[in-house]
Amino acid sequence: MDNLQNFHRTNYCGDLRLGDTGKTVSLCGWVQRQRDLGGLIFVDLRDRTGLIQLSFDDGTDQAVFEKASSLRSEYVIAATGTVRERESKTDKIATGAIEVYVTELRLLAKAETPPFEIVEHSKANDMLRLKYRYLDLRRPDMQKMIATRHKVTKIARDYFDEQGFYEIETPILTKSTPEGARDYLVPSRVHPGKFYALPQSPQQYKQLLMLSGFDRYMQIARCFRDEDLRADRQPEFTQIDLEMSFVNEDDVMDIQEGFLKRVFKEILDVDVQTPFQRMPWREAMDRFGSDKPDLRFGMEFADLTEAAKGHGFPVFDEAEYVVGFAAPGCASYTRKQIDALTEFVKRPQVGAKGLVWIRVEADAVKSSADKFYTPDEVRALADRCGAKAGDMVFILCGRKFRALTQLCALRLEVAQRLGLRDPKKFAPLWVVDFPMFEWDDETQRFYAMHHPFTSPKPEDVQYLRSDPGRVRANAYDFVCNGTELGGGSIRIHDQQLQAQIFECLGFTPEAAEEQFGFLMNAFRYGAPPHGGLAFGFDRLCSLFGGSDSIRDYIAFPKNNAGRDVMLDAPGYIDQSQLDELYLELRKPEE
Repeated sequence: MDNLQNFHRTNYCGDLRLGDTGKTVSLCGWVQRQRDLGGLIFVDLRDRTGLIQLSFDDGTDQAVFEKASSLRSEYVIAATGTVRERESKTDKIATGAIEVYVTELRLLAKAETPPFEIVEHSKANDMLRLKYRYLDLRRPDMQKMIATRHKVTKIARDYFDEQGFYEIETPILTKSTPEGARDYLVPSRVHPGKFYALPQSPQQYKQLLMLSGFDRYMQIARCFRDEDLRADRQPEFTQIDLEMSFVNEDDVMDIQEGFLKRVFKEILDVDVQTPFQRMPWREAMDRFGSDKPDLRFGMEFADLTEAAKGHGFPVFDEAEYVVGFAAPGCASYTRKQIDALTEFVKRPQVGAKGLVWIRVEADAVKSSADKFYTPDEVRALADRCGAKAGDMVFILCGRKFRALTQLCALRLEVAQRLGLRDPKKFAPLWVVDFPMFEWDDETQRFYAMHHPFTSPKPEDVQYLRSDPGRVRANAYDFVCNGTELGGGSIRIHDQQLQAQIFECLGFTPEAAEEQFGFLMNAFRYGAPPHGGLAFGFDRLCSLFGGSDSIRDYIAFPKNNAGRDVMLDAPGYIDQSQLDELYLELRKPEE
């Protein structure tokens, strides 16, 4: 096996072009493939920038030629040679007009046949890719995704530095606090019986930094939440975390829009118009059934409750709310297609009991509820949804917000089938004026919709005790294409108001002091008005890369069960380690 003694790489494979013809270059990388044509050998050499063809012929030194003949896929090599124009050019790769005629070849490492082919758009299943993630990351599309992540990181650091932010690290080992998702806990050896928690976010630390006078803080922060996983969720994830002093909502959103505008331009070469649209939470729910509406297409909801009730149709008459939308061009849907959508809304993930439809044609309307309505009444329902000839109206009913969220799922499904969710089109907006609290029927108490440090709207403070459900928060979420990419709020900086919020959330003064006493005490020493925001960094990268899963933009992600199948983690530990931590394991109940 050769080594790199006295060898110095001069170029990356994908950077060479026709203008480099005649140059002597030294390259390193992996063999993508080798083609031995007898007296002529071609080797495609790959590094993170792309491919370049190496060529060997009967004029090549015999030892070099024999070594080239022995190369196989994924062998690691170094080569020196002269760039020359190719006889047979290709436009499939950026270097397709040139090749390197090799004069020196070093074999640095051999490779076994990998469990899947190292090519773009691999057909290998996800579990195999995760098990051999280090091989999966060699693939060109994965390399591009990780490069995109790096670029967004650099843009963030550069932009926020220009805006006067300090990048400050906050602790990873911290204190467990209630509210939000479950914490990951870390037992302390030196403090037996006590535990650290891994941070779900640096929320309290960044507020304390504002009390410390740093004025503007940012961090590319690692966060941890022990919760059920899905395509856009991981147990450990990254946030672009931000906090600012002496600001209001407009100040925070203006700064973030500048950052997002730059990312759109530098990553996608897309010019987005600012300021972004701002939509109150209640309007978003009423019009689209979601607090993260996808505005790339229409199909807005219409409240049909008043018009639909009172006609002897018990499904509507017994419902709190009846709501529908018009799907453009869907009047041609067959019974099979309508049945498929009905089964979609009846899935447990959606939870509707059925689907009512109206087919709108130029000279007639037809509905699955025709027996309860005259044609004019059916037409009136369709008109309320803005339906035109050729459209199909879909209607659901039930408790208001349940029906809205169910219809939102259907709206997105129909849009997907119609090809309206174009990943190259972007519809950014801010959703604002969220409810301060949300009621939980199971525990019979209010919970903070965002977190307990969010400031209420000043005009709504008067309702904290008499009608907490009416209180709106100084909170805002950044949404694009139906995905929440970031969220934040103006924080409470008044000790008495913070105590009142804890009271609304069911904390006794003693419990609030135990959990958050350090923050409450800090307020006694002069807290500036402050607010901030955190972007889901992994989600942000997946948006700009056009992927549905954040896993593609994380070098070593967990699977959907929260396992690292490459390292086989989590795993068991030795009894001696448990003894050091004074821990005993108990089998879970059957």
